[in-house]
Amino acid sequence: MESVTSTVLTPRATTPAINRPNSVAVGTIVWLGSEVMFFAGLFAIYFTLRSTSPDLWAAQTEKLNVPFATINTIILVISSFWCQFGVFAAERMQPRRTGWKPTQWGMVEWFFLTYAFGAIFVAGQVWEYATLVSEHVTLSSDAYGSAFYLTTGFHALHVTGGLIAFLLVIGRVFAVKNFGHKEATSAIVVSYYWHFVDVVWIGLFLVIYVLK
Repeated sequence: MESVTSTVLTPRATTPAINRPNSVAVGTIVWLGSEVMFFAGLFAIYFTLRSTSPDLWAAQTEKLNVPFATINTIILVISSFWCQFGVFAAERMQPRRTGWKPTQWGMVEWFFLTYAFGAIFVAGQVWEYATLVSEHVTLSSDAYGSAFYLTTGFHALHVTGGLIAFLLVIGRVFAVKNFGHKEATSAIVVSYYWHFVDVVWIGLFLVIYVLK
């Protein structure tokens, strides 16, 4: 009689594991996509009003303090670097510093520095608004005032929202006993938002202050 051998099918050990994308990160990216459309609409409003009132724009843009705005922009851009250093610390699961050197800082220290630079930026915008109002450039003064305050004002509100998010993430570190994946993910998604508002401001700076 012929012998019959049976083969048992076993799962291959080399089968790759299926990793689902983080729902919080995906949701943040989708939401930022809607924010892109929102700011695209503000840019469209600004360009439309400028095209219909070139003489007004030529007169009003002379009142802008371009050197001050440039310094304020540099401060905001630098804050993105501090934010990313905080993300690196979060990814290596280091919530707080292990020493006084910046290379030993944790996520909390870098995020506090990011918050400080972002707050300086917002304070700079408030000072610029006060200066322009003293020169009779207000939200209701003319088309330029409306376009300027709508675009930069909504951006300032977004920056303020980012500052609040940093405080919440930092507070969460002190509230939990162990810094884990959820806390690190929160830091990462906040960095997505912060980099986004930085990029938007660079676009606004080029349009409003450089391409006057």
